[in-house]
Amino acid sequence: MAKPAKAASSAPLPPRTRAENNANKLVKLGLRTDMDLVLHLPTRYEDETQVFSIQQAAAMPNAQVEGVVTACEVQYRPRRQLVVTIADDSSQLTMRFLNFYGSQAKQLAEGTRVRARGEVRHGFFGAEMVHPNYKVVLEGAPLPTALTPVYPSGEGLSQAFLRKAIADAMARAVWHDTLPETLRASLKLAAFEPAVRLLHNPPADVDEGALEDRSHPAWVRMKFDELLAQQLSLKRAQAARRAKVANPLAQIGALSQKFLQGLPFSLTGAQQRVLAEIRADLRAVHPMQRLLQGDVGSGKTVVAALAAAQAIDSGFQAALMAPTEILADQHFRKIAAWMEPLGVKVAWLTGSLKKKEKAEAQARIESGEAQLVIGTHALIQEAVQFARLGLVIVDEQHRFGVGQRLALRNKGNKVVGLDALHTRGTVPHQLMMSATPIPRTLAMTYYADLEVSVIDELPPGRTPILTRVIDQERRDEVIARVHAAALEGRQVYWVCPLIEESEALQLQTATDTHATLAAALPDLRVGLVHGRLKPAEKQQVMDAFARGDTHVLVATTVIEVGVDVPNASLMVIEHAERFGLSQLHQLRGRVGRGAAASACLLLYQGPLGPTAKQRLHTMREYTDGFEIARIDLQIRGPGEFLGARQSGQAMLRFADLETDQWLVERARDAAQTLLRTDPATVEAHLARWLGVREDYLKV
Repeated sequence: MAKPAKAASSAPLPPRTRAENNANKLVKLGLRTDMDLVLHLPTRYEDETQVFSIQQAAAMPNAQVEGVVTACEVQYRPRRQLVVTIADDSSQLTMRFLNFYGSQAKQLAEGTRVRARGEVRHGFFGAEMVHPNYKVVLEGAPLPTALTPVYPSGEGLSQAFLRKAIADAMARAVWHDTLPETLRASLKLAAFEPAVRLLHNPPADVDEGALEDRSHPAWVRMKFDELLAQQLSLKRAQAARRAKVANPLAQIGALSQKFLQGLPFSLTGAQQRVLAEIRADLRAVHPMQRLLQGDVGSGKTVVAALAAAQAIDSGFQAALMAPTEILADQHFRKIAAWMEPLGVKVAWLTGSLKKKEKAEAQARIESGEAQLVIGTHALIQEAVQFARLGLVIVDEQHRFGVGQRLALRNKGNKVVGLDALHTRGTVPHQLMMSATPIPRTLAMTYYADLEVSVIDELPPGRTPILTRVIDQERRDEVIARVHAAALEGRQVYWVCPLIEESEALQLQTATDTHATLAAALPDLRVGLVHGRLKPAEKQQVMDAFARGDTHVLVATTVIEVGVDVPNASLMVIEHAERFGLSQLHQLRGRVGRGAAASACLLLYQGPLGPTAKQRLHTMREYTDGFEIARIDLQIRGPGEFLGARQSGQAMLRFADLETDQWLVERARDAAQTLLRTDPATVEAHLARWLGVREDYLKV
């Protein structure tokens, strides 16, 4: 007798439960309303308007065939799979399903007529399709007369279910156009409803090429609407910030002046210009929200320290948060060396501190004794309370999520012991820093709500870095070059992408490389640092390298940002083809910081694909971070630059920042006009395109 629980688990779900399950799956895709479904547009289209004979299909890469099932069986070697053979008058074809349900074997019983579409492969038993799209049909069943849309999907949502759900939503939807007729006419944009209906159900005479590359007028309308919603939301968020109150940090007093006078170098013209922009923002009664970007080694840290000095001169605390302990420690050592001789109390706070040390640091922060606080994510823990936080500095801001940056900013809502002007409810000024230059088009879209300062000039004395691309087979030559550099008194980084062996990627690991180099270079001291070392061990290794005790440092990408050892003038990057352009540029920036001629050797494992070739060629030909960033945007899209900024919200689904720059500019101009003249249109457009997701932009 079957157990009741077992019988219940195998019984089909009741209709209501099935509907609830499907609704939950739609919600996971962000599809909550009819309009969400209407705007869930196809990623591509399949041509099911033609059927080819199996013999014809055997010579085609993709095709649709129709035949009768002649055999259907579950096979168990080399693995469990459902193997179905269909035949027509010309030949036969195997359909192979590696993942299947028991009901499929019954559905595809012998004698069933099937229409199947997919990639045609040639196996031991002739033509076959693996996991084709198929449907059971009657003989003589009519073919579609238009292209069949294929939608972005999720687990358990079939294309058939999505097509029906979208068709039902389109029947219920309210089809009003959110763009004023005058705006639509001036930009020569298609009307909303016809554009959407065409994209879901393209007519037989549609330009398939224009659909494919998204240049069709219907796609242009969708892309414009999406970009306009983004611009409206960001600019509205910017206006909301300006309506908030911040404590003005108006004093540029003795600390700022002594700090500037004591620097062993002069600020570049770009640093002076950017500092003036930040100082002006800090004097305002609304919170600064500025992104400070500059290439590797351009001198962002000293500008941030001078901003902190202005906050301290004005009687407030400043906090600097970095994404890794190594980077936070670099900032602490450098800034504390500048500030502490001038009498500034600097606190250090990370998760690796012992309980007693952490409690002492938290007490100094809460009492206001600590004027400048530097640390990692530990700064945003609930136990950390500031007495009078006036300025928040976030380094490598794209590595932090929305919630993390908001948590640190909200530490400034509590203000104690100040006059009536400095009241509760104020928001600290915020300076975000990025060593990844943001291309102009990206800044116009995802950073339209921020003020952007750019340090576009390197300090004098920086040596140019020679970059070479070298095949892995010449590894012994590279090791010999490392040895020669060390004997000349120079230090070397050797960067590897993984800590442990990965059969799938077949990459040389940091631990193996360390052992190999230590054996090949017995007269040199070879260190090893990676993310899984305990913080104290990691710092010990880094300190030894900074002192010059270690000749060669084998590392993972934990050294990508912030590490500053002027004597290190040779960088070797293992399996460079596996890194992104931005990361390669950051790593290369660890050398070239002293007077010695510097070089970066990019070791690659062939054969290279076209993308990897383009990346390595770019690194060899360019040193300008902005040009590299522009090419990186072309290759990989905005995700690498944005990181977690849009956490919880999809990137642009339809617009492409490289090919649609002209639309970005038009959307920006239209947003400014609508915000000024037509608030009702703004509300309607944002409700349609963003809904509750608009909050994710308000960082």
